[in-house]
Amino acid sequence: MPPTLASLVHHSALKLTVRAGEDRLDVPVRWAHVSELADPVPYMEGGELLLITALKLDAEDAEAMRRYVKRLAGAGVVGLGFAVGVNYEEIPKALVQAAEQEGLPLLEVPRRTPFLAISKAVSAAIAADQYRAVTAGFAAQRELTRQALTGGPEGLLAALASQVDGWAALYDASGAVVATAPEWAGRRAARLTADVERLRERPAPASSVVGGPGNPENDDRVELHSLGTGRLPRAALAVGTAAALGTAERYAVHSAIALLTLTTERSRSLRAAQQRIGAAVLRMLLAGEPDHARTVAGDLYGGLLDAPFRMLVAEYASASAARVHADARARVPAAGADAVADPLGALAEVVESAAARAGEALLVVPEADGCRLVVLVVDGGAAAAACGEYAGHLETERTTPTTGEQAYAGDEDELVVGLSAPAGPIAAASAYKQAEQALSVARRRGRIFVEHEQLAAGSVLPLLADDAVKAFADGLLRALHEHDATGRGDLVASLRAWLSRHGQWDAAAADLGVHRHTLRYRMRRVEEILGRSLDDPDVRMELWLALKATTSA
Repeated sequence: MPPTLASLVHHSALKLTVRAGEDRLDVPVRWAHVSELADPVPYMEGGELLLITALKLDAEDAEAMRRYVKRLAGAGVVGLGFAVGVNYEEIPKALVQAAEQEGLPLLEVPRRTPFLAISKAVSAAIAADQYRAVTAGFAAQRELTRQALTGGPEGLLAALASQVDGWAALYDASGAVVATAPEWAGRRAARLTADVERLRERPAPASSVVGGPGNPENDDRVELHSLGTGRLPRAALAVGTAAALGTAERYAVHSAIALLTLTTERSRSLRAAQQRIGAAVLRMLLAGEPDHARTVAGDLYGGLLDAPFRMLVAEYASASAARVHADARARVPAAGADAVADPLGALAEVVESAAARAGEALLVVPEADGCRLVVLVVDGGAAAAACGEYAGHLETERTTPTTGEQAYAGDEDELVVGLSAPAGPIAAASAYKQAEQALSVARRRGRIFVEHEQLAAGSVLPLLADDAVKAFADGLLRALHEHDATGRGDLVASLRAWLSRHGQWDAAAADLGVHRHTLRYRMRRVEEILGRSLDDPDVRMELWLALKATTSA
């Protein structure tokens, strides 16, 4: 504890006597300051014990003393020490009464006690308090380190909560609560998710204080601190207490931040090693060697390689975006992906956080120098659902109008994601191909997320909207359109009617309102102009798709 007026009064060598404010002696003293100025307030910071002899004061003027004491109290001065036997043999009544009215402690300093002795006593007490705080801080650091090594993050949080006489919580990169201590703090920690998300938007290291006494939503005073060495925080620590942290508690919090950051970075190194193993496992699966993949993976991915899974492939929507992020990573290799707001990294965080909360196994493999992401997720699991929800959120952002314009239109950072149908280890190569096909369709359609099952359940006609298909259709039918433009017949309409009736002459002629011989003549002209036989089913298929493509255009 820092020195107080009470501790100074009880100091046997100082011989101080209380003349006013006996009920306020427990206030801490930040410093002892000597000033004979008539108005020392401009030089006060608050928390001082002011020592005077009233050399330049009319201490017997009641009104002057009232104004003097009132200004001192307003400036945060915690006490007034008056030396007797120098200018006054005793403290003037006017000053005593003014101090009593303001509730400002007034101490009588005997002549044999120099002000220097009081200053030394305050300084020594402050130094002793700081030494105790540092010693306690080192002890807390040793305990926190021991807990971090033996009990992991949970043990560290428990030790920290004990040190600060409050509670502590750890959040992952998505803002979800990972662990709390004590357990009852879980609900309080969950209420701070929005504050943690706001903290993540600031460059690390970052901190903030929320709640506090009198706050209707949170009576606790909670400090939030980002964790991680990159520009973007990887996790966050919350520390809740009933009052502001003292010096020793501050040491404990800073030690916890350092230890949790080391844990986070160690996890990062382990994650890099796991990614290398994951890349090898993925190559084996795609090569049709699931048994070898299981042997290499061991228990790393739980039952993921045995149960039905889905393959997810994600890329940047444009080559320019891929180059931008590749160049950014090359410029800041020390910070890695954290140094850039990376959409692929954000997607990885979303699925990893969802899998961690659900207790699901997950395999994440970055490819193409970080410009492509391949993920194996449990079929029907939380990670797959989180990917779809995240893509839906991006779609909403892209199409939600703001100030009359689209909020997110063609941004280079937009992702494209393809998700395969459920598959087992033996069919991993097929699942990979399905995910790539879904990815390709998503890019052509201007979509962010496409599932392969949606393609199989839908119609082939939307695929005809591709520019290459339209160009093929225009080229294939151009000669027929040019013929019809001369007014010498309606070959395109006749061809469409004949194909729609599966080559039935009478039905197609009836649809056109012409004789079947006229329709036969027109189909011969189609064959002559195109140089193709309508007896060939491939030709009929190509012509029908070309007609559909030009109609949809």
